[in-house]
Amino acid sequence: MRKPFARDILLTIFTLAGSVLPVTAAGQVGGGSLGAFGSSLQKDEPAVAVSAQFTTVTSGKPARLFITAAMKPTWHIYSLSQKPGGPVPSKITLEPSDQYRLAGAFQSSPPPEEKKEEAFGGLVVESHYDKVVWHAPIELAPATDPAKLKIEGSVRVQPCDPSSCLPPQRLPFSAVLGPGVPLPDEKEQEQAAVAAPPATVQPDTAGRAAPAFDPKAVVVDEQAELQKTSLPVVLFLGFVGGLILNLMPCVLPVIGLKILSFVQQAGHSRAHALILNIWYSAGILCVFLVLATLAAFLGYGWGQLFSIKEFNITLAAVVFAMGLSFLGVWEIPVPGFVGAGKASDLAQREGPGGAFAKGILTTILATPCSAPFLGSALAWAINQPPVIVYSVFIAVGLGMASPYLLIGAFPGLMRFLPKPGEWMETFKQVLGFVLMGTVVFLLTFIPWEYVVPTVALLFGIWFACWWIGRTPYTADPAVRLRSWLSAAAITGIAWLVAFGWLADVMGSRFHERVERTITERLAEASVAGTAAASEAAPTREPSVKDRLPWKPFTRAGFEQFVTAGKTVLIDFTADWCLTCKTLETAYLNTAEVRRLVETNQVVTLKADWTNGDPEVTEMLRLLGSKQVPVIAVFPGRNPNNPIALIDGYTQQSVLLALEKAGPSLPERGKAGPGGTAYLR
Repeated sequence: MRKPFARDILLTIFTLAGSVLPVTAAGQVGGGSLGAFGSSLQKDEPAVAVSAQFTTVTSGKPARLFITAAMKPTWHIYSLSQKPGGPVPSKITLEPSDQYRLAGAFQSSPPPEEKKEEAFGGLVVESHYDKVVWHAPIELAPATDPAKLKIEGSVRVQPCDPSSCLPPQRLPFSAVLGPGVPLPDEKEQEQAAVAAPPATVQPDTAGRAAPAFDPKAVVVDEQAELQKTSLPVVLFLGFVGGLILNLMPCVLPVIGLKILSFVQQAGHSRAHALILNIWYSAGILCVFLVLATLAAFLGYGWGQLFSIKEFNITLAAVVFAMGLSFLGVWEIPVPGFVGAGKASDLAQREGPGGAFAKGILTTILATPCSAPFLGSALAWAINQPPVIVYSVFIAVGLGMASPYLLIGAFPGLMRFLPKPGEWMETFKQVLGFVLMGTVVFLLTFIPWEYVVPTVALLFGIWFACWWIGRTPYTADPAVRLRSWLSAAAITGIAWLVAFGWLADVMGSRFHERVERTITERLAEASVAGTAAASEAAPTREPSVKDRLPWKPFTRAGFEQFVTAGKTVLIDFTADWCLTCKTLETAYLNTAEVRRLVETNQVVTLKADWTNGDPEVTEMLRLLGSKQVPVIAVFPGRNPNNPIALIDGYTQQSVLLALEKAGPSLPERGKAGPGGTAYLR
């Protein structure tokens, strides 16, 4: 089995689960026993049957691929958008071909039914019953003959009934040209257009229909105004945003290290201090140039790197090693980066390499945070040519570096700092514990099945750093080289054990635990009565009385809400975004906001961007943003003209946005196709 760290190990686990377990299941079904996943189904009675077809371009409609999953009575499967930490989500895989390509994401009709499962920590479980049609636009190559084309692929599903679950199964399909599958929403709209008499509806009455949501017609007034702003104004906003970024909590652990650097510089010449701060600023700008390249050519937004688990694990390892150096376990071999001895050793001359490395680390740690004016500047830049994107990011970098350049040019500004002394050793060790806290923070948004392997890697790094630290700095170069080579070998072995073996073990345990929990919950529901009774059970109120009644964001669910005339508030957030969490606690989950949400019957959706969800990314793009936090309010009467708060928000700005959007339209007896699943 391949286990390279750079690849998505979780995908490998799912692939094995989908390819190996069905074989085992098939052998056991014949014998009538599946152990913990027992089922009475026979081989000729599959729980789920899959069929597929595609259409060509007709009447202005794009070619579409339709995949239908039909479940036997009482059986269900889970949605494509099922969040991690619960049941195994369905997944569609298409065989590579140069004859066609997907032109959009798959949508489901009808949308999945949602239920909060306390067994999964309050996770909302999305299930499909009876039948679901997944459909997506496709583009056929010009020379392709649709009549001869076959689109091959498979669907991975996990079927469950009220008393048992089967292991995940991979069901193949071969789509051929066909008439297509009538979708409920299109069918009802056509019937309504033919059967409905001419409407004579007064404004704001119960019969008023909500305009349909059209992604291509979305116009954000705030962003339209922003795009009229001149480049010099945006550069100034970026500069101020970068300056304020120094005060954000993400940067504080490394700012303490810079304070030590200022103390060291106090005893040297003005030229020396200026040169070191220029190198520090160069490290800051270097990272911003990399971020500008990612934004201009790869479409990465501010802080989006933290949605990549490999990046988070690597950063956690670097910060952990740095924290060990602060605590005296070893010494980073960069002059002045951090000492490992007593206070007299700390006063060594800082070198350009140490200053440059500090600037890089400071900027990387700053990216989970946002700042006032920063969001507006970056939102303006995302649709500009690369040269403009680079200009805005450089302006932000200069703003962040400006205090250090100013202190370098005027050393008298450092007079408030105490003179070097024994206090620096204690301060350094306190910073070591702060950095260890930063590692814990980074672990919180690593997928949980990778947390134990990451801790194992950190343990290996700890041992490697101790091995280096036990060799005196004055030892023979050959001895020190051997210690470094030994430490590298220790780290490599730890990496192989953690992500070459332990990650597979933890992934298997994760899915076994999920499947066992599902079975236990279904068994409980069966004993208590019927699954329908369980479905009707009321969900618990949020633990905090002022917390808004959040539902997880899905594109299908959102469109059902706005089609039903609901005013919708979406909170775009991420676990790695400290600014998001701070604003949510201080300004969003408050009694005043909740009161207005309840009065206006506003639907509140939480769009989690922690792992770079593509649906959330696409919605951010429609709103003209590539970073979080963002609050978007879609008025029930005009969902194509949302109100977006991109540059941070306050309680007052949220209340004003909700008041401007107005209440949801009165329900019209039927919320639209599949709407009851979302509006209950």
